[in-house]
Amino acid sequence: MSTNPSLAAELRDFSAKESARIQDQFAVAGDGHAFLLSRSALIDSVVERLWKEFVSADPDGPAKVALVALGGYGRRWLFPFSDVDLLFLHGGNGPDEKLKDPIRKFSQELWDLQLKLSPATRTLADCGRFDPGNPEFAISVLDCRYLIGDRKLFTRLHDETIPKLIAHESRQIVKGLSELTRTRHAKFGQTVFHLEPNIKDGPGGLRDYNVVSWLSLLAAIEKYHIWPNENAVLPVTIQQQFEAALKFLISVRCFLHLRRNRDDNTLTWESQDASAARKIGITSSPPVVVGNHERSAGPFTTSDWMRIYFGHARIVHHVCNRLLEEVPAARLSIHHQFQQLRSRLSNAEFQVVDGMLALRQPAALDDPHLILRAFHFLARHGLPLSYNTELQIERALPSLSASPPSGAELWHPLQEILVAPHAADALRAMHSLGLLNVLLPEFARIDALVVRDYSHRFTVDEHTFVAIDNLHALRQSQSKWDQRYAELLEELEQPDLLYLALLLHDVGKGAKSTDHVRASVEIAQGAIARLDLDEPDRETVLFLIGRHLEMSAALRRDIFDPETVRAFSEKVETPERLKMLCLLTYADIKAVNPEALTPWKAENIWQLYIATANHLNRNLDQRLHVDAHDEVMAHLGTLALKVGKRLDDFLEGLPRRYLLTHPAAEVLAHLEMATQLAKDPVQVSLRRGRHWYELTLVTRDRPSLFATMAGVLAAWGMNIVKAAAFSNQSGIVVDTFYFTDRFRTLELNLPEWERFQKSIQDVLVGKVDLDRMLSNRLRSVKNPGPKVKVETRVEIEDTCSAHSTLVEIIAQDQPGLLYRISSIFSRENCNIEIALIETEGETAIDVFYLTSSGTKLTEEQQSSLRSTLLTELANRTK
Repeated sequence: MSTNPSLAAELRDFSAKESARIQDQFAVAGDGHAFLLSRSALIDSVVERLWKEFVSADPDGPAKVALVALGGYGRRWLFPFSDVDLLFLHGGNGPDEKLKDPIRKFSQELWDLQLKLSPATRTLADCGRFDPGNPEFAISVLDCRYLIGDRKLFTRLHDETIPKLIAHESRQIVKGLSELTRTRHAKFGQTVFHLEPNIKDGPGGLRDYNVVSWLSLLAAIEKYHIWPNENAVLPVTIQQQFEAALKFLISVRCFLHLRRNRDDNTLTWESQDASAARKIGITSSPPVVVGNHERSAGPFTTSDWMRIYFGHARIVHHVCNRLLEEVPAARLSIHHQFQQLRSRLSNAEFQVVDGMLALRQPAALDDPHLILRAFHFLARHGLPLSYNTELQIERALPSLSASPPSGAELWHPLQEILVAPHAADALRAMHSLGLLNVLLPEFARIDALVVRDYSHRFTVDEHTFVAIDNLHALRQSQSKWDQRYAELLEELEQPDLLYLALLLHDVGKGAKSTDHVRASVEIAQGAIARLDLDEPDRETVLFLIGRHLEMSAALRRDIFDPETVRAFSEKVETPERLKMLCLLTYADIKAVNPEALTPWKAENIWQLYIATANHLNRNLDQRLHVDAHDEVMAHLGTLALKVGKRLDDFLEGLPRRYLLTHPAAEVLAHLEMATQLAKDPVQVSLRRGRHWYELTLVTRDRPSLFATMAGVLAAWGMNIVKAAAFSNQSGIVVDTFYFTDRFRTLELNLPEWERFQKSIQDVLVGKVDLDRMLSNRLRSVKNPGPKVKVETRVEIEDTCSAHSTLVEIIAQDQPGLLYRISSIFSRENCNIEIALIETEGETAIDVFYLTSSGTKLTEEQQSSLRSTLLTELANRTK
């Protein structure tokens, strides 16, 4: 409670009116910097008024106590919902007992005003000691600012204590700052180019701007032992670019806070649209796109605005990384020794100094071959360019643009770069400097391009670099699957063609076309013509670009069905192209986001590769056809007899896919569950894998069984990511569901495991009403609505399987979707033979192999099913 109600009311009224005025000014002018100064001044006045009321009426008192602003508040960066960082600085041995209660009341009043107060109490001596466990405090005092209290005490902190601390502990402070920064960058995948970036903590955000300022300040104070002029902290060469980036980022962060009424720093899709519509951060008209992309004529779009953001973020992140390497205090002993070892890589053209590449003869940069050799050197050794070398290359670009190399003069050095182990980093450096767009103008179409594909994490150009990086990383991977792909990569006769295809495979996304694959082929033809590739090589690259989605599409079919393999083989044509397409698919899917290439998807890619390679080599493994004399059957039968079980009756009638997707141990476990059906008609097994939970159900077939299981899982809030359903001749079903626990019900409550399994059994035997369970769950789930609307599509094919009709459904992913789909199948008298469940972002892509009365669906049944699916799913997703 406030000890002075009238003061509290006065300050609340004053704060509310001033805050509204400041927000109104921002709404009109969009000037983030003016907002920060005004809000900081507002809080300064509130702080001063409360200090005089509760602590000392004398603005320079009490003696040996000063109130100091730190962090963002210290540098007058108070965003709408920023923390207010305050330091209660004490001289002598610590806080005076008489002041503890006044300071407590002072702080309480600030909290009562709904300010996010972050107070700290330190003595002057405390501030002069570096705590390795808390480097953040030493960094925060770099932005210290006097507010009120003993000014002489603050002067001692600012002019004596902090410079002495830096003189003695600069190395440790920089080490702590560097570690914090690298950890933060790693959290965001070391890249600026996220589709929904964090403008505060993400690479290239405001925190990187601060790191550059802090490193520059530390270096200046360490060198001159005094505080530099505020306008001279940043290097002159970057001040102008940084000033533009800072104005933009500050305005955007203010807009995000005010738009969401909280400390929100993520540029979501909706925030991007709103920012672009208001042209937040843009002062020029028409807006100029920062970076390597020239904005096309026409309306200003969200993509145009995001390119401006990425242009600023790219500059800030680049300088931040460079200073982390170049600031002398950052060169710790081990790091320095490593850099000295790298210096031995120097040759007649290039020298390695402190781990960075420099040219021995910069004047020779009028030779484009030297520039390309420099990037080949980077691609081989994983080095960054020194700052001076970057400037020298940038100065040489105009003359290079006037007469760029082509044909063999370009292709041969590009080949060497693409196949080198650090190719992606070299390409990123070429792209950042604008060189890549000079050599391959087609790539400029996807520079910092945001495409609203909600499964992707990165911009199109960064996705491309990540895909190339994924292939090169195979050689160092310890994963068993990666090692198989690595062996495949080593077998390629021309890996350079695969890397070139990856570099160009998505350039069509920058074209105004609904078919980016066809557009990519058309655009890539121009680049390939300038490279003057031989005709067979040209055809191979264009084939890979034109077919780069084919293997992913084939995975949505039964890859163990000979018809699927045959159809895919006809598209691939040769074993060498198959190898390349397999590797391209692996790299492309893995580059979508860190979770996109799941272990089972990597396995399916490999299984499809093996099956197709066998088909192309006319050497199909006949053991895939299950019969009583099969070697695999015989081996399993022997294992079953050892445990006293008969296997033949259980396996009779199961499809070939069952044995190919379940190892012997799982088959025997299913057999054991089947033998227990006489005691308990519903056998359930639940286990937790590395990425999801796996639930296996063994029971006798009955109508709507698959739909019921999907409904139970939906009612428990589980998200099904994969499912398989098998039935033998005697009507025993083996259904396996792989799911994630969205609400961590099973993870956080181990007793729930038993209740979960009991719930499944109760629903299947009719003890529990599934519809009531589902309605309760759906009522309790808060659905914020989709970020993008996915149109429901239903494709039915009758030729891709000898026994079943294939139905592919693409729809908006939502709770209970699989239950609704499988319920429709049941009502239409369709039996699910195989279910392939997949989700990409907010899009569900579900494929089912269906039969009716043991045969394919008739044309009449197909028409009825399509109509019902489209009607009912469309109604449910509105």
